[in-house]
Amino acid sequence: MRPIAAIRASSRSSLLQVVKTSIAVILAWVICTVALGQPLPIFAAIAALLVVQPSVNQSLARGVERSVGVVAGVVLAYLVGLVLPDTSWIVLGIIVLSLLLAWALRLTPVSAVQVPISAMLVLSIGSQTPGYSAFRIVETVIGAAVALLVNVAIVPPVLLAPAHRAITTLANGVASTLEALSTSLRSRQTPGQLAALLNDARALRGLRDAAEDSVSRAEESLMFNPRGGHHRRILDRDGQFLASLTALVTQVLGMARAVHDHYDDGLIADPTVRSISVELERAAHDLRLLARDPETTRGSEANPITAELPALTAPLVVPRPDAENWILIGSLLEDLRRVRAGIIGGPE
Repeated sequence: MRPIAAIRASSRSSLLQVVKTSIAVILAWVICTVALGQPLPIFAAIAALLVVQPSVNQSLARGVERSVGVVAGVVLAYLVGLVLPDTSWIVLGIIVLSLLLAWALRLTPVSAVQVPISAMLVLSIGSQTPGYSAFRIVETVIGAAVALLVNVAIVPPVLLAPAHRAITTLANGVASTLEALSTSLRSRQTPGQLAALLNDARALRGLRDAAEDSVSRAEESLMFNPRGGHHRRILDRDGQFLASLTALVTQVLGMARAVHDHYDDGLIADPTVRSISVELERAAHDLRLLARDPETTRGSEANPITAELPALTAPLVVPRPDAENWILIGSLLEDLRRVRAGIIGGPE
């Protein structure tokens, strides 16, 4: 089973992507057959297969990479063929020379591989097929152009939904950790529970990285996308919310570390600690509301949806910190202030 798993992707591409690729290959094949009189325009088909990507931006980049690689390989093989005789050793030599040229020019992996392939085919087949070099370039450009146009014309993908789900998952994870912190300040904790609290807080960094990656893919899907203008406002809003969550992850992790390192059973009797526990619970509540609709909740202290529900109060006032717990209380108060600012969108 392991060899089979090694060649299978974790998720399959959409059926629409398969349909678009098939249409691009067929169109490129037909155009080259009719316009160039080529009975087997395989290079146009290969270009179309490679250029149809999940986003328009990726298709454009892949098309340029492949075209540059083909042209560079053909030109290099042509120049070498003018100087050196046609032997098998020359074919091997042109492959090595092409790889060195691609390395020297710092070409992308797609272009770097395409240069030696094109050069090798030109030297091995071009000498027996008149006009092979020119046809290879033209076919590749046609295939890449057709694939790009197909990807633009047929429902170009917009990856907003995965990004929004990842951000919502992160927001709920931060809220759950805030609730766990609140619980740890009002009930006795075992070393195992404190360790679990810290581990859960550390796990937020993985959720943050996944959300940032999803937003990056969504931004890429909107580049050169005719449907991008309608969705860009939504993505900008999600990006701003993610920026706030990124700061919250740092603050929540700091709070979890402080509780883990300075926890004492006497904390639960401290009135200031109990007040902090209440504020953490309210922060978690408000963050979950914000995750549902960050556009209407952020900065709206009199929102009718939340007017009668628990909400963050004014900053706590501590007249005289407990001498035994002042380090933990001071750390939690500072992080709580920043959490509050991050949720309501006001100045810290």
